[in-house]
Amino acid sequence: MNIYGKRVVLRAMEKSDCELIRGMFNDPEIEDLVVGWAFPVSAFAQEKWLETHYNDQKSFRFVIETKEDGPLGIATLTDIDWKNRRATHGIKLANKAHRSKGVGTDTVMAIMKYAFDELGLHRLDGSRFGTNEASKRLYDKCGWIDEGIKREYVYKGGQFRDLTMMGILSSDYYSLIEKTHYWET
Repeated sequence: MNIYGKRVVLRAMEKSDCELIRGMFNDPEIEDLVVGWAFPVSAFAQEKWLETHYNDQKSFRFVIETKEDGPLGIATLTDIDWKNRRATHGIKLANKAHRSKGVGTDTVMAIMKYAFDELGLHRLDGSRFGTNEASKRLYDKCGWIDEGIKREYVYKGGQFRDLTMMGILSSDYYSLIEKTHYWET
């Protein structure tokens, strides 16, 4: 099943998406903004990763696309805890030209709608570097709450960086929808 936002479609990853994903992981500018390991990824390794993770029922990874621009990045729901009804969410857009144009907002809104309305989750967690202002604006707009800071938690780019932990409850999402009428056309 595809997940529809107002502008984006979130769909399953295909083997043909491996080059887009590999390009994002190998882009130093993108990797500097996100938490995680920064190491070169080969085409072979990317395809093997997709094969290994394709049927994972605790982590869903989607390709973000629009009719106009095709595939633009990835959105994730990972480490799904079915008992406690929570998961971790992340997003990466491959091209700077598509940032600050509503694609990220629509993606996060679509992920939340899917997580809360379809999967019955109660909570989504996320994290960002304190210096990532674009990510802060995106998640603030989507109703997420900063819940704490893990000081000097990630070593990246030759320095330890603070990690801001954030989250949203299903009740926060439903209040946001009621307030903004986001899904009304």
